[in-house]
Amino acid sequence: MSTVILFNKPFGVLSQFTPESGHPALDSFGFPAGVYAAGRLDHDSEGALLLTDNGKLIKKLLDPKFEHPRTYLAQVDGQITEEAVRKLAKGVDIKGYHTKPCKTEIVEAPDWIWERVPPVRFRANIPTSWVRLTLIEGKNRQVRHMTAAVGFPTLRLIRVQIGKIPLGDLQPGEWKIVTDKVI
Repeated sequence: MSTVILFNKPFGVLSQFTPESGHPALDSFGFPAGVYAAGRLDHDSEGALLLTDNGKLIKKLLDPKFEHPRTYLAQVDGQITEEAVRKLAKGVDIKGYHTKPCKTEIVEAPDWIWERVPPVRFRANIPTSWVRLTLIEGKNRQVRHMTAAVGFPTLRLIRVQIGKIPLGDLQPGEWKIVTDKVI
């Protein structure tokens, strides 16, 4: 039986077990021996990260042919427009690549999200807004590049669901064992 763990990766933590460049890593969260991250989140992104000891599952989650959905909440600089959301949904050009179509919608600022440490910068004269994106691909810093390509740079990025597994009420640094059957 495989071990599959859902972890709420805090801001500033690397998706690897070895600290690097002053950033803490997964080694300080008490995971069982033999599990590895099934994918990654950049150190400046937060939220759902799966860890497992099942190499076949890791390969399946990372292989683009399986089009495994991942859902993000992005806080962006400025009041995002319906036109920008339509462009995101159709796919945009980033770094010489056209992204696949995705599900995208403007959402209200989530009232259940924890405070980020350090906080996102605040500028009284420029509002922020939130957008939910569900992607079936995972290029490096893709959501950040996509929102910037439509004129709304990402200030905060939280992965809230991987496949059918929602982050739920896990707080930053918390984890729980889930069944691989839900993947």
